[in-house]
Amino acid sequence: MNIKFRLTLMSFLQFFVWGAWLITIGTYCFNAKGWTGAEFGAIFSTLGLSSLFMPALTGILADKWINAERLYGILHVCYGLILLYVPKVEDPNTLFYVIFGAMICYMPTISLSNSIAYTILKNNKYDVVKVFPPIRVWGTIGFIAAMWITNIFSSPTPPSIFKDFGLSVGNAISDISGSPIYANQFYIAAFMAIVLGIYSFTLPKCPPQKTISEDATFVEQLGLTAFKLFSSYKMVLFFVFSMFLGGALQLTNMYGDAFLNDFAKIPEYKESFVVEYSTIIMSISQVSETLFILAIPFFLKRFGIKQVMLFSMIAWVLRFGLFAYGDPVGGLWMIILSCIVYGMAFDFFNISGSLFIETTTDSKIRSSAQGLFMMMTNGVGAYLGSKISGFVIDNYFTHGGIKDWHNTWLSFAIYALIVAVAFAVLFKHKHNPKDVESVSH
Repeated sequence: MNIKFRLTLMSFLQFFVWGAWLITIGTYCFNAKGWTGAEFGAIFSTLGLSSLFMPALTGILADKWINAERLYGILHVCYGLILLYVPKVEDPNTLFYVIFGAMICYMPTISLSNSIAYTILKNNKYDVVKVFPPIRVWGTIGFIAAMWITNIFSSPTPPSIFKDFGLSVGNAISDISGSPIYANQFYIAAFMAIVLGIYSFTLPKCPPQKTISEDATFVEQLGLTAFKLFSSYKMVLFFVFSMFLGGALQLTNMYGDAFLNDFAKIPEYKESFVVEYSTIIMSISQVSETLFILAIPFFLKRFGIKQVMLFSMIAWVLRFGLFAYGDPVGGLWMIILSCIVYGMAFDFFNISGSLFIETTTDSKIRSSAQGLFMMMTNGVGAYLGSKISGFVIDNYFTHGGIKDWHNTWLSFAIYALIVAVAFAVLFKHKHNPKDVESVSH
């Protein structure tokens, strides 16, 4: 079988098994279980907690002791088995530990999948710079496909395409599994994760490279030498803003689908397209993401790294602000536009931030510095964003069990605006077109 096709399938499934539940777990916790924002925030914070240490630990394992594709397969099988247990959990405190276990298995596979793809492509004499991006795009497509399938098979309202049959597909699966249809998202993800785990054992071997010298210190083995970057004022600012933006990303992942589903509680919107196909509406964000990736080279060359990062922050303001004023009828365009600007909000900071690290750090610690960047966004930022937002929503924007989504999103927009203004004023970085050219070649 063609190597590129096999890696494309791996990339597709890698994000399919995450997209099947990541955006919709909020709806599950709020609507199916009736849990509070703080309880859900704690559960969602496991993504950040696991990102603090697991990628580094699995990186050491793959570098020194075990084939990357085997470790990847073991982690996905374990991830799938843990997800199978999720629908049986009735207590939010227990679910915290269950999801934490799942995230310990899943989060390191994101970087492992990249490493596996790079290794296999290089071993087969492919130009990684040209060949890998089209392969990676299929990961986003997999995420979108999972969201669509979840919406169809886990919706409490039978999608209109199935109404003529007198029974929704979601209810049919519910009858088989004996669980609420909201739980189908976890069964879908679990099944495909186990399939991916088994499939990975058939990939070309990626043996340990032993890139870490035998006499390296424990600190060097863990990649902690990059922490010396915190002695630079400019780098401290960059990592602090990375943390703030990591928190913003969690807000939209946590509450987007639950926000759209809550329109069902308003009679005039109960049967609207937005409520019936909330996850499909949210998937516009991922479609936008794939399109904005193509625009990044132009923006970087024209405006520079700092301006592109600032564009991302402004896009977050629009993302939240448009949600605050959108509704399924007259304000549908705001909801859709919010999903479109998400692509700029997500891609522009992640990629320009990665480029900033690439062009401003010593080559000896560059990989570790990139890991530190991801730790601040997906680790510290994600954890704080999850915990603090849950507390704020429970104490300030929930009244009589009803969430005030308008003021919730408005407060998030104000937060993003403050971050953007502070970044524009405090962060100094001169645009140098050669930086972009040096990385693109």
